[in-house]
Amino acid sequence: MLYQDITVVIASFYSSEKMFRCIESIDHNIKIIIIENSNDYILKDQIISKFNNVEVILSEQNLGYGCANNLGLSKVKTNYALIINPDVVLKEGAIKNFFLTIKKIPNFGIIAPVSKNEKYQNFNLGLDNDLKEVENVKGFAMFFNMKNFKDLEFFDSNFFLYFEEIDLCKRLRSKNIKIYIDPSIKVDHLGGSSHNQIINIQMELSRNWHWMWSTFYFYKKHYGYTSALFKILPKLFSSIIKFIFYLIIFNRLKKNIYKYRLLGIINSMLLKKSSYRPNIQGS
Repeated sequence: MLYQDITVVIASFYSSEKMFRCIESIDHNIKIIIIENSNDYILKDQIISKFNNVEVILSEQNLGYGCANNLGLSKVKTNYALIINPDVVLKEGAIKNFFLTIKKIPNFGIIAPVSKNEKYQNFNLGLDNDLKEVENVKGFAMFFNMKNFKDLEFFDSNFFLYFEEIDLCKRLRSKNIKIYIDPSIKVDHLGGSSHNQIINIQMELSRNWHWMWSTFYFYKKHYGYTSALFKILPKLFSSIIKFIFYLIIFNRLKKNIYKYRLLGIINSMLLKKSSYRPNIQGS
């Protein structure tokens, strides 16, 4: 059976509000591996008591998107894997259509589905329903052809959040491994809401820190320190101005957002590791 040749990997961090809907959308004959970036034993027990096809691994520390997915992918024994975020729901026929597509392109590296909430540059989903080769895809849902990763690292473990999939796609293309978007494979992606609402503020600060850190690191890695500096300097000056502005008008949330943006930029410019982790206690 085709469904026995694919494994789904879900990297999660306090995502119980979305997780069950995600799992329910996946055929129960498909193996699912969840890497939970918190020590949520209650969630683990709830999931494995309800679903026989799901394995939950508690990472014991917040590994971030890339490293958590690397851990899950290292456990995959099937020829294909699907990485999805907890706020993704597969539409009917998604897996079936994936297997129909790979009969046409068996040597693909990554295939991404489409979601009505996501837009791709130069790709009009309303008019163009054909399979399309692209430079990179978004990380909320990606099908992996595991044979093309035997001699290639999955995600760069230096990234904690953001740019991991762009970096991976760039490395795949450097080896002439092709990446596609397939409009016949449809999902719903809520976007930016994988975690529970109670931790929204801490996650917002974390996103801003890591967006800046990862931007500089990506450009430094692929184009050199000077190019990365030119890329980040406008964001640095903008963050300084906005931090001062929101400090003056006593907007604490906005002030902290731009404070964390500044810290992300500075840490990356100083070649420090992506070390910031959201301060989640009692969530």
